[in-house]
Amino acid sequence: MDIAALREKNPEHWMKAAAIRALTLDAVAAANSGHSGMPMGMADVATVLFEKHLKFDASAPKWPDRDRFILSAGHGSMLIYSLLHLCGDAQVTLDQIKNFRQMGALTAGHPENFLLDAVETTTGPLGQGIANAVGFAMAEEIQRAQYGRKLVDHYTYAIVGDGCLMEGISQEAIGLAGRHSLGHLVVLWDNNNITIDGSVELSDRTNQVQRFRASGWHVQEIDGHDPEAIDAAIEAAKKTKKPSMIACKTHIALGHAAQDTSKGHGALTDADQMKAAKEAYGWSYGPFEVPADIKSQWEAIGARGAADRAAWEERFAEASKQKQDRFNRAYALDVPKKLSAVVKALKKQISEEKPSVATRKSSEMALAVINPIMPETVGGSADLTGSNNTKTEDLGVFDTDNRRGRYVYWGIREHGMAAAMNGMALHGGIRPYSGTFFCFTDYARPAMRLAALMKIPTVFVMTHDSIGVGEDGPTHQPVEHLAICRATPNTYVFRPADTVETAEAWEVAISSKETPSVMALTRQNLPTVRTEHKLKNMSAQGAYVLAEAENKRQVILIATGSEVSIAMDAKAKLEAEGIGTRVVSMPCMELFAEQDEAYRRRVLPAGAVRVGVEAAVRQGWDQWLLGERARPGKSDFVGMNRFGASAPAGELYEKFGITASNVAEKAKALLS
Repeated sequence: MDIAALREKNPEHWMKAAAIRALTLDAVAAANSGHSGMPMGMADVATVLFEKHLKFDASAPKWPDRDRFILSAGHGSMLIYSLLHLCGDAQVTLDQIKNFRQMGALTAGHPENFLLDAVETTTGPLGQGIANAVGFAMAEEIQRAQYGRKLVDHYTYAIVGDGCLMEGISQEAIGLAGRHSLGHLVVLWDNNNITIDGSVELSDRTNQVQRFRASGWHVQEIDGHDPEAIDAAIEAAKKTKKPSMIACKTHIALGHAAQDTSKGHGALTDADQMKAAKEAYGWSYGPFEVPADIKSQWEAIGARGAADRAAWEERFAEASKQKQDRFNRAYALDVPKKLSAVVKALKKQISEEKPSVATRKSSEMALAVINPIMPETVGGSADLTGSNNTKTEDLGVFDTDNRRGRYVYWGIREHGMAAAMNGMALHGGIRPYSGTFFCFTDYARPAMRLAALMKIPTVFVMTHDSIGVGEDGPTHQPVEHLAICRATPNTYVFRPADTVETAEAWEVAISSKETPSVMALTRQNLPTVRTEHKLKNMSAQGAYVLAEAENKRQVILIATGSEVSIAMDAKAKLEAEGIGTRVVSMPCMELFAEQDEAYRRRVLPAGAVRVGVEAAVRQGWDQWLLGERARPGKSDFVGMNRFGASAPAGELYEKFGITASNVAEKAKALLS
């Protein structure tokens, strides 16, 4: 690569891009860790994108109608940090650049959406960003249909690397985007042919251009260091009705001794090599020094979108008050005032009628009253609509000819679905939820974890939650999945016992602003256990006394979901023998842990023996069985310690001892 020729061809562009490369080298060297190569290779593409195309205002990074920029190749975080600093973002000061990857800095090793306002999504786990981008683009289409082009008309741009495209989630995302003709999505592929181990050919021979075309994308191939070609390609991408992929042929660690090698992927810290690279760039300035003329050019780029933002604010002010209020409420993640009333009404109806239904059906009943009053909800399923019960009559189907549709047929793409839902939530103004079988949380896990890390309220509807699945057998019977979900920080895991608790769980989940929720729901019918109507949302406390002891209290049975009714039957057996038994329903352990100690002590007082009942592994239960002032050695657990089997659900519960009789016997053994 002839660096001198690049400099001479367009010197003004070159120096702006060189500022990104120089800051990257300096920051990574100061941290003695990081990834220099990608920012150095993609600096030309990023410079043209920000200068010529990206609609943004550095002074207002959360402006709703901005273009979204996603760095899917998040290891190259110095690219976005350099861009933000150069454009005048108030959060990314020079001190933040100098403290790259250090304790307390906003410039973390990978971009974190909760640290910097201008970072749209947390990236680093490869492939997540491109799948998030699909969700961003879908959200934009839905909102444009709801509010009109005057208020919603922007693009989503994503920079992806070879690693992003090797991850399986990328094909799920690419297939979705092509199927739905997401014309406002532009992916810029850093085609440098290098991974950590060496050349891409070591592990892959996929023709990415043909792959994207086969999935329904508009594809262009360009020199990623030619600013005119980059500009023309992005301009063409914005005119097509298909999602666009621009294959940008680049050189990793451009101009450095490690250029075009796997060493160029990581931290380039050798002082002599850095000096040589900067000399090749024509960059004669000291560490972290950006000359005033180049900085002012970049700051003008950062301010370029202020006029667009002001024009949008004028258009927004001209919209009806009803539209403004709905838009502002959705973006603030506030729920409508009617939510509490419709949930209470459903609870009252169920307590009176006492139906026996599966909680997956209970979930549908709750959504049937929630979706009509919350136009920001968007539902879906990974090819299990009839099993997950996530589609209500009012939603309509999202498609190329119906952008107002709020139900997505995701196909068999659990991972892509979960990540795209995260993208919808991050876009703003959308409340996404979608479903699959609970055992397939294994396929969605990386995106579910990131939802928790990013503090976004995505709702994962997971049905067929136990051995109650029955004949499908152990492959489809989740036993460890509750423990895995509960082990994830900042996640609410709901396992409701009946329709009343399911409605309450939905009220909490759909009201959350920073915590994702997992709805673990049954395939099999369950009796209504909340037969006394209460206005209060009892599930919001995580656990509560469902039934008090009739005789002197000696036993506390703690249960979740389908096992609450088993605990109630065990209570009847124990009470018949004069053993006073309290039943505690615990639909959400995480919410119970958030309650004050006084409340937790009232629900789980000292003195009585305790038995936990759940058709899953014990892990996570000991906090309530052994802690919280429990009697030493006076607790037990009735559940699973192995995988299930293929048989009718009732037979499985008998085989594995998850029965009222066994629960009662366990309690009596603790009393002896």
